[in-house]
Parts: sequence; C-alpha cells; structure tokens
Amino acid sequence: MERLANITRDTKETQISLELNIDGEGNASIDTGIGFFNHMLEAFTKHGLFDMNCKCDGDIEVDGHHSVEDTGIVLGEAIRKAVGDKTGIKRFGNFILPMDDALVLCAVDLCNRPYLGFDYKFESERIGELDTELIKEFFQAVHDIGYDGPLVIESFDPKFEELAGNCAIWRKLAESGEDLAIQGLANLKAIAAEM
Repeated sequence: MERLANITRDTKETQISLELNIDGEGNASIDTGIGFFNHMLEAFTKHGLFDMNCKCDGDIEVDGHHSVEDTGIVLGEAIRKAVGDKTGIKRFGNFILPMDDALVLCAVDLCNRPYLGFDYKFESERIGELDTELIKEFFQAVHDIGYDGPLVIESFDPKFEELAGNCAIWRKLAESGEDLAIQGLANLKAIAAEM
C-alpha cells in the first residue's frame, strides 16, 4: 500500500507543488530557492525514508519567510493526506537523536490537535541563506496541520542543531508508519487462538 499526496498552493507570494510518498525510499527532488532549506527537506526524505518532489517559487528577493512557512503548510497538508485514516500508523512516539555535537529529544503525536513545543534559541541568525528564526515557523506550519509534539534541542555546535532536530522529527514520523497495525493485530489473534 502506497500512501501518496499531491498538494499545490498558489498565493500572491508563493507557488508550490509537492508530491509525497510516505512509503518511499528516501528519494528527493527539492527546489525552494533557499539552499539550506533544500538541505533540510532532503534530510526529511533521507532520514524519514519518504520520497518527495517539491518546487517552490517564492518572493525570496524580499526574504525567505513566505517560502519557508508556505512550504511547511503544504508539507503538513501532504502528510495529513498521505496518512489518511492512519491505518498502520502509530499515533505517538519519541526519538532521541545524537548527531555530531547535537542531542535532540523529539516526541510526536498524530492526534489532530496541533501543538508545537520548540525549546531552542539559535546562536546564529542565519545558516547559509536561511534565517534561523524561520526554522520554528516552518515546524509550526507543519504542526498546525495536524500533528503535535515537543521538540527539545541541546547542542554544542550550531551547525548541527537544526539539522539534528529536523532529522529527529522525520525519523520519528517514519517509525510511526513501520508498525502495520492491522497485520500485527491479525498476528496477535492467530497466536491467541493457538493458546
């Protein structure tokens, strides 16, 4: 069973098309016009084992805010659509990710009651062309569509803090899909019947 979504968004500031397969292999074609943001989304596919094509034409000559936030909105919509009725999805879980000099604690609840706990202040204003203040805005936009969970980042090296947080969330979402609940329930019933 492939769980897919195709979402487009066309506003005065952005034109976005996004295709997501949450049962993918980690393949990506990403173009947002913001180098490190592309890298974030590529990490999403690689560490989450999702396939995604994303094209965003935004008003980055002004700043990256609309592109980053609107891409978060579209990605949140795609996740919600692809997850569908949540068959085979673990509702909640957590993940701890050490990455170089960063340690990230992540908890996710796919519950349709949006909440983001983001407990980190970035030391630098930018990572490449990406304003670090937009990182929280991105996660807020994704969360507002229908999953929630606190994200705590502790880091000694600002190069890795954001990427590690990003990877922790996507890895946890990937793990949410690994437990095919219906098949597992059938197996439990078969075992119980033999007892």
